[in-house]
Amino acid sequence: MKRVLIVSPHFPPINAPDMHRVRMSLPHYRENGWTPFVLTVKPEAQDMPVDASLSDFIPDDVTVHHTGALPLGLTRPFGVGNAGLRALAPLYFAGARMIRANHIDVVFFSTTMFVVTVLGRLWKRRLGVPYVVDMQDPWYTTYYDDRPRDDRPPKHAAAQQMNRRLERWTMKGVDQLIAVSPGYLSTLRERYPWIRQGQCTTIPFGASERDFDVALAKGGTPAADPWRGVYVGAGGTIMSTAARILFRALASGRARGERFRRVTLEFTGTSYAPAAQARPSLAPIAAAEAVGDRVQESTDRIGYQAALRALRSAGFLVLIGSDDPDYNASKVFTYLLAQRPLIAIVHEASPMAELLRRSRANVVVTFASREDIEGPAARLEAEWAALLETLPDAPAPSLEAVQPYLAPVLTRAQCAVLSAAQRPTSVAREVACPE
Repeated sequence: MKRVLIVSPHFPPINAPDMHRVRMSLPHYRENGWTPFVLTVKPEAQDMPVDASLSDFIPDDVTVHHTGALPLGLTRPFGVGNAGLRALAPLYFAGARMIRANHIDVVFFSTTMFVVTVLGRLWKRRLGVPYVVDMQDPWYTTYYDDRPRDDRPPKHAAAQQMNRRLERWTMKGVDQLIAVSPGYLSTLRERYPWIRQGQCTTIPFGASERDFDVALAKGGTPAADPWRGVYVGAGGTIMSTAARILFRALASGRARGERFRRVTLEFTGTSYAPAAQARPSLAPIAAAEAVGDRVQESTDRIGYQAALRALRSAGFLVLIGSDDPDYNASKVFTYLLAQRPLIAIVHEASPMAELLRRSRANVVVTFASREDIEGPAARLEAEWAALLETLPDAPAPSLEAVQPYLAPVLTRAQCAVLSAAQRPTSVAREVACPE
């Protein structure tokens, strides 16, 4: 049995999107010949929401080691809040001990705190262990460079300089790369010509049917209001185009039809910021489109099991996608598994678009750019009106297209990458939408 050290600073009971790939995969590593060991950061050292129910999904036989981090009170005056940065030294020393004590074969970084991936090259130099990086998001990205200054994240310029240098340094020694979108890998190969095609594997986010079984066993609720649309997940500037299309279609529909006037939309968990710092990002767009009275936004994140129950109890689901064409949201599979009527507004180049169509999602509308609003809004209004005619008896999406993206299948693909990291010459693989 081979051994993998998984570095994931966010880990249950922390409630953060970037730990779900690891969380869903942990029950399936051993059946693929790998014993997992997890290295993470103590929840109390992080300024992140905690969801105790997430621990229900972690197998009892997995070794999990928690490190500390520099206190926020010491680092915030210097502009450092990132838990990965604050825990970098403890993670390094704890990881080195775990690699030696457990005879680790491969280190696997699965996190959006990319700064911790520099440890892979340090451990490789000192201990000779290969490492794999999971690119769940872009690390160094120029996405915000042409956006107004007010739309850029805090400390954007400083973060760009750090990310550019650390990404290059880390990629110089990486053995294998996983990404949720082939576009992320193409960008990295263009940027760093030493990365071979054989080092790159596309493994999209997936979902676990077991998650719904666990959540609903503790209190599922039937759909009560067929006109209530639900979205659970991040908002923000990157979702603004899809949100404008959605709200413009709703405004136009309300002016034309009685059924649209009954529709309400609920957006939950739209900010990752602490409660005191979170600001609504979708409600202001709804107000600007004159549908603010029909839209409720709660920035507070809710527990994972509560989120699953919220999806299952919706009259219909709303899925809004990012302006980024390479964006491939993990929640698309969870939305499909929720088995509720589904409306989706996504970028035409997003990998989600084809999957949603093959799953026969009820309404799928795409846009080409941030300026592409009117046409998609008109299409959405027409298709949405047809859906409203069928509620509450509208069919749920098909699950046939989801089967290749369930946790057992995608964990098998991960384990193939881990094995390839031990071999200097490997063939390219891609786990993508089947024909």
